[in-house]
Amino acid sequence: MGNSIVIKGAREHNLKNIDVEIPRDQLVVITGLSGSGKSSLAFDTIYAEGQRRYVESLSAYARQFLDQMGKPDLDSIEGLSPAISIEQKSTSHNPRSTVGTVTEIYDYLRLLFARVGRPHCFQCGQEITAQTVQQMVDAIFALPEGMKFQVLAPIVRGRKGEYRKELLEMRRAGYVRARVDGKLVDLADDIALDKQKKHTIEIVVDRLVMKPGDALMRRLADSVEASLKLSGGLVGVLTDEGKTLLYSENLACIRCGVSYPEVTPRIFSFNSPHGACPACDGIGYAVTPGCPEDEDLTLLELCDVCKGARLRPESLAVKVAGKSIAAVTELSVRAAADFFSGLKFTDRELVIAHRILKEIRERLGFLVNVGLDYLTLDRTAATLSGGEGQRIRLATQIGSGLVGVLYILDEPSIGLHQRDNRRLLQTLLRLRDLGNTVVVVEHDAETMLAADHIVDMGPGAGSHGGHVIAQGSPKQVMDDPRSLTGQYLRGTQTVAVPSRHRKPKGFLSVVDARKHNLKGVTAKIPLGLLTCVTGVSGSGKSTLVLEVLFHSLSQLLYHKKPKIDGCKELRGVSALDKVIDIDQSPIGRTPRSNPATYTGLFGYIRDLFSNLPESRMRGYKPGRYSFNVKGGRCEACQGDGLIKIEMHFLPDVYVTCEVCKGQRYNRETLEILHKGKSIADILNMTVDDALEFFEHIPLIKAKLQTLHDVGLHYVRLGQSATTLSGGEAQRVKLSRELSKRATGRTMYILDEPTTGLHFADVQRLLDVLDRLVEAGNTVLVIEHNLDVIRNADWIIDLGPDGGDRGGQIVAEGPPEDIAASKRSYTGQVLKEAGL
Repeated sequence: MGNSIVIKGAREHNLKNIDVEIPRDQLVVITGLSGSGKSSLAFDTIYAEGQRRYVESLSAYARQFLDQMGKPDLDSIEGLSPAISIEQKSTSHNPRSTVGTVTEIYDYLRLLFARVGRPHCFQCGQEITAQTVQQMVDAIFALPEGMKFQVLAPIVRGRKGEYRKELLEMRRAGYVRARVDGKLVDLADDIALDKQKKHTIEIVVDRLVMKPGDALMRRLADSVEASLKLSGGLVGVLTDEGKTLLYSENLACIRCGVSYPEVTPRIFSFNSPHGACPACDGIGYAVTPGCPEDEDLTLLELCDVCKGARLRPESLAVKVAGKSIAAVTELSVRAAADFFSGLKFTDRELVIAHRILKEIRERLGFLVNVGLDYLTLDRTAATLSGGEGQRIRLATQIGSGLVGVLYILDEPSIGLHQRDNRRLLQTLLRLRDLGNTVVVVEHDAETMLAADHIVDMGPGAGSHGGHVIAQGSPKQVMDDPRSLTGQYLRGTQTVAVPSRHRKPKGFLSVVDARKHNLKGVTAKIPLGLLTCVTGVSGSGKSTLVLEVLFHSLSQLLYHKKPKIDGCKELRGVSALDKVIDIDQSPIGRTPRSNPATYTGLFGYIRDLFSNLPESRMRGYKPGRYSFNVKGGRCEACQGDGLIKIEMHFLPDVYVTCEVCKGQRYNRETLEILHKGKSIADILNMTVDDALEFFEHIPLIKAKLQTLHDVGLHYVRLGQSATTLSGGEAQRVKLSRELSKRATGRTMYILDEPTTGLHFADVQRLLDVLDRLVEAGNTVLVIEHNLDVIRNADWIIDLGPDGGDRGGQIVAEGPPEDIAASKRSYTGQVLKEAGL
């Protein structure tokens, strides 16, 4: 027991008072049907208790929230380590976050460029060196005769503080005036500066009028030397025209007469005014005034000044091995790893750069190991998929080298081709071998077979789940007759492949697609069939399907002045009247959104309640049963059922409202009952329970049936959108589309719809997609799941590899043709699987 995490009496959500023992320092997979309680055990019980204990060790400020945060519903946990959760949430919606910044590689790059980078003039391209006093005096002497000017010593440049001591010292040294934040002030006055704001202070060393002669030249040389001494190497010259010239003892281009700031790490930061491009403030895009920073970045134009490089010209002119920092970040992880392994430095440079290079190379190696070698370092974090973001965080954790930690991961195999999955597994095993416990919620067979221990949840979903069906080594689970997962691993249960030969109703052709890494691809998508776009991670699947096809097709179908993006033309568009992208973005960002409201089901339920005799007698209209407007809702939580607590240093926490106990409505509304159930009781029902309850009300039953058909039978009608996984949100959207009347001329696009699905649920999903195709529609799926690929009528396989080595069609045709292709990695995996 000393070498296990022992959980007793876990009852969170649908867990049925279970006892579980998880071996420490091993790779443990928690699996089972969708909704069987995997996440309730892994995240809502084990991780939540780990986080609660961590917060308990913090300050009194944090502890005041603990009663409200609440302990997970369980009797006890023993042997719990500090827990780190690596989930599939988008890494960041901030356009300033990139792969480089999130992994800290960019921080080390800034340091490298600041220490061993060679500055060049951004105007003439020549390498630049420090200026001598004589060169500075000669440059200043070139000012027009008669011009008045002041020699300044910049002692503070863009730093926070009050600087009383420095100003007093300058006054005692005999200086009379200073230029503070652009304004001339008398040093005898009381100068009060806001210590929270950044300031620039320049001491007026001398005031002169330009005229020829040795006397002025000698005085100017003395003043320049005095300025250099005061400022640590800088001289400013303010002319009577208001122009400021800057000379540096360190860097300047004598040919162009341009001085450069000191090369420090901050001039390479696009989040700092010292480094950011002045035109776009370091975003790389020309953002229109009033446009939020997290707006869809595909709609914004590249900045004219920096061309998307984000930095000011002086920063981009510093080179390492002939490349600017922006040119290095444009490289893919794999190309960057090659670049840094082949760098040549002088002995002196190597002494300085050795440690920095070690950190950069290690982090690039970790990204390669988790299958992200195709990503470029300047790729914005907001454009990463959930799986990519999760693997970046995984790579960062390996880099931290922690030992004795409990890592909990949510389906890390999402978005990975089987070829890349093996590398990910090696990474998880390495994390374990460092001395950590790695718990993975996963449906991937290969991950399960590589695990030390499996916990199989079930037997069903929702209220029918929450039990541990089988646990032990992969072999023990496969040998347990009660385990459905074991039957699929053993091969006695499989996802059926129908022997059908549907014929296309025509083709939609994407002609000469050239975006990101696509190399002039022409893809033919058969209409009226289920088509699967496959290929290794980074081969160009999302670019082709979402950024080129979906964007261009939407423009042609819905806009009067269409803008085709990324390809020469689309042919065959007239055969379609609608295109719908059913993605994995949330169905709402607040607890108010839920499956009942999103699918339109809640409107019918509210109408039903408003027509009940008691309701009509009281004059209650459908609005009375809405938790979004005043009237019937609980006003303490304004109908949320939850109160948001801002944690400042941790993510916001939602706690149950104490007035309505999470029921969302006031007492009077809850008195209205239909067959003994209040509106809150109905929102608390699972889809399956509600199907039985509303069996005789066709409109409500039809909506519930579609939710059931997409595999959401276990989800509660009022379940908050914030608690739905990406895959669940996608299936809620799919059910809404299923309930609409089909025209038979719609193209449905889905990106990895098997996310979060057990083998048995994949079969259900395939049945739903089949229904859409049988109604005459076209279904286009980006997918790595072999069962879906084998069930497709047609496959378009991209590759041959990821990143700059991808972007071509390797093979296309029915699954059998792909399996016969020697160039296709997907074909090799299909052949291994016996197709």
